[in-house]
Amino acid sequence: MPVPPAADPAGAKPSRREQILAAAAELFARHGFHGVGIDDIGSAVGISGPALYRHFRSKDAMLGEMLTSISEVLLTGGQARVSSVADPDVTLGELVRFHVDFALDNPALITVQERNLGNLTDPDRRKVRALQRRYVETWVEVIVAAVPEVAEPTARAAAHAVFGLINSTPHSRHLDRDQMADLLTGMALSALVHTPTAQPSLQPRLSGR
Repeated sequence: MPVPPAADPAGAKPSRREQILAAAAELFARHGFHGVGIDDIGSAVGISGPALYRHFRSKDAMLGEMLTSISEVLLTGGQARVSSVADPDVTLGELVRFHVDFALDNPALITVQERNLGNLTDPDRRKVRALQRRYVETWVEVIVAAVPEVAEPTARAAAHAVFGLINSTPHSRHLDRDQMADLLTGMALSALVHTPTAQPSLQPRLSGR
């Protein structure tokens, strides 16, 4: 399955199909999935709207391939870093930096992923959710190995919280790219390493009671 050009680490010239996905991602991020027509996407890549049907059967299929590709890239990249490094502390740093780099280099894709899961067809949604769950479990495995006192449910919640932090980057451009990468990596690692091991009481303490 093709990966949108911004996510292609090899830097190869994108195919027409990949160009369409990249243009669609930018438009979906800016105007929303329902605010973009097939003619808008065609115009963005210099072809007519109907000509897009030679590459994708529908706008729904385009979104499905886009979000599936994002999830596949994240899962493959995460697993590669886990398998290539034996030290869990180093692996955790590699995993965080990988996700930070992806988010900073692909802000439109991150925005589309966050906003449009509900617009997928049922089969595509199930596929994307399955890939996302496997990616989360990759993080859970590493977090538990690096911080053994943290239980799996807490590690899972921590992973989701860190995703929220990192994925907020499309809306946070106050620093240059490298500065933002360093800031996010440091914040994410600090949060994960210092994840509380005990759940605080939900019952408020009242003075005099």
